[in-house]
Amino acid sequence: MNAIIDHLKTRRSLPPQQLSEPAPDAAQLETLLGIASRVPDHGRLTPWRFIVIAGEARTRIGGTIAAAYRADNPDASEDKVAAEGGRLARAPLVVAVVSKAGPHPKIPEWEQVLSAGAVCTSLIVAATGMGFGATWLTEWFAFDRRVLDALGLAPSERIAGFIHIGTPQSAPTERPRPALADIVTHL
Repeated sequence: MNAIIDHLKTRRSLPPQQLSEPAPDAAQLETLLGIASRVPDHGRLTPWRFIVIAGEARTRIGGTIAAAYRADNPDASEDKVAAEGGRLARAPLVVAVVSKAGPHPKIPEWEQVLSAGAVCTSLIVAATGMGFGATWLTEWFAFDRRVLDALGLAPSERIAGFIHIGTPQSAPTERPRPALADIVTHL
């Protein structure tokens, strides 16, 4: 069978805390982002962009996440605040996929949002195909304006996903999948 089909049949996400160094190097990251940008894009609008969060930026943005959490949860323990602030530091590399979907005279906004979702999927499939582990998360701070401002998102932009990438510490385990008979309708 084709190697691509084999990969797609067995690809699994790993929790970000099971991803360690090394992360993709600069050339590998450029390849991954180039692959991810080859998704369907009606009208060639490029309704998405990338923010690469690596190194110290993971803890710097984590500080904003921790401060937002603390402001909303003043009674939270220091351990809980620290855990929230460490969410982007669990894997050595995080790529935020930003949706830039908006009104257009011919291309529905929904199609633009789906294109950003396709970017996320292509990025995790490419990363795992390159031998890395990857997972797609949003989490609460993807919807928090204080964090979005710290990441430089315009008011009209949204996070489609944070893609955590690193070297797997262990092989992912399979999870139950839906039976096709339960999710497929033939007309």
